[in-house]
Amino acid sequence: MSRTDNIAEFISTIKYEDLPPQVVKAAKNMIMDTLGVIVGTSRIHPEDAQIIWKTVEAYGGKPAATELMTGKKYPAGMAGMANAVLAHGMDFDDTHGAALTHTGASLVPSSLAVCEELEAGGKDMILAAVVGFEIAVRVGMCVMPSHYSFWHSTGTNPTFGVAALTAKLLGCTKEQIMYALGLAGTQAGGMITYLEYGDMSGALNPAKAVFNGVLSGILAKNGETAPKTMLEHEKGYSYGYCPAKTPKLEKLDEGLGSVYEILNNCPKLYPSLLASHTPIEATLSLVQEYNIKPENIKRITERTYNTVKSHFSNYHPENELAAQFSVPYCIAVAAAMGKMDLDSVTMDAIHNPMVQEILQKVEIIPDPELNQMYPEKFPAVVTIETNDGQSYTAERYYPKGDKHNLHTQKELEDKFRALVAPVFGQEKTEKMIQLCNHLEECQNVKELAEMFVKGGCE
Repeated sequence: MSRTDNIAEFISTIKYEDLPPQVVKAAKNMIMDTLGVIVGTSRIHPEDAQIIWKTVEAYGGKPAATELMTGKKYPAGMAGMANAVLAHGMDFDDTHGAALTHTGASLVPSSLAVCEELEAGGKDMILAAVVGFEIAVRVGMCVMPSHYSFWHSTGTNPTFGVAALTAKLLGCTKEQIMYALGLAGTQAGGMITYLEYGDMSGALNPAKAVFNGVLSGILAKNGETAPKTMLEHEKGYSYGYCPAKTPKLEKLDEGLGSVYEILNNCPKLYPSLLASHTPIEATLSLVQEYNIKPENIKRITERTYNTVKSHFSNYHPENELAAQFSVPYCIAVAAAMGKMDLDSVTMDAIHNPMVQEILQKVEIIPDPELNQMYPEKFPAVVTIETNDGQSYTAERYYPKGDKHNLHTQKELEDKFRALVAPVFGQEKTEKMIQLCNHLEECQNVKELAEMFVKGGCE
């Protein structure tokens, strides 16, 4: 059997009852967290929300699935695409470290939209989200890390996960599932150029993964064919999207059905890229423990893995997203303000003279030994030197939310409250949390979708 054959066998046979309780809980938390970010983006970046809403409206189509916030109805692929733009619109969504994929941004909008179109229930959505997640991140682990030299892994690899969950929900045969994966491989795309500019093409990438993945599942169900070995073929996805030409093909189906990678998903508790979270924690620990005042900081260094220096070291962020993608900025704002929250990535914070002054004092130093730890760990060794000749160092290796540095359920729900309550109010926010926590009891996910509709958002 080919690896794609093994994957298709898993997708076609797994049932909700096969999922361990901790996997179900992880899926429900991913769903709640992603929905919270969608609401938060609509409030904090309303102009970006308007762009995708207007674009989707121009295409129209069968009123089958809900565009969250506006309540307008579109085909699953279009509604899911609109919701996915907002899910990744403020870089506050979850990350699977080894795949370096913001997986929930595409898996949650697509599973919700397809389930709503099919009038399916909460158990169906949970199962679909898990199936999609397991496929998406295994493809990601196969082609990383050289994949990230050019490709946005949040836009590319989840295309397979969305195709998988769509095919599963549509009741595709094993052969049709293989075709759906082949069709996903020929459509997957998304570049990381946006990291330099902080533009919205980064959010469009997982949205297109939703559209292309849903389309792949529907085409396969309707009889479209595609290469059955797209993933492992020498002229297929894994080799083509791995610039080093060294894909780890065994990752595609390793542990599939017994090891659940969704348990390694990491929700974000800081509104910035995951690479910044360990240095943020290290910086905040030093500032708080030693009462370091920003005006007394002489120099800050972070020894870390190579990608931070090569990809995430913009010293002149010109907008909120560019700041969120800049590790030096995140260190500087944490040192200057003694915190890292949504207020830390506003234009006021970016233009704060003290933040700008400290930013120029931050140095990122690639460390060969620490580089060997990535991506299993996100090592950060932060040293703050002060004007009075003192030097303080803190180390962090796992971001908060990682299984080695676990968040609490309250922390995750408090993040949801902070994003959602300003829009929907405290009472409804608590009802949303309860619905997400008991999603398996929901008979039709239309109930979940309609909970996240806000009148007057258009």
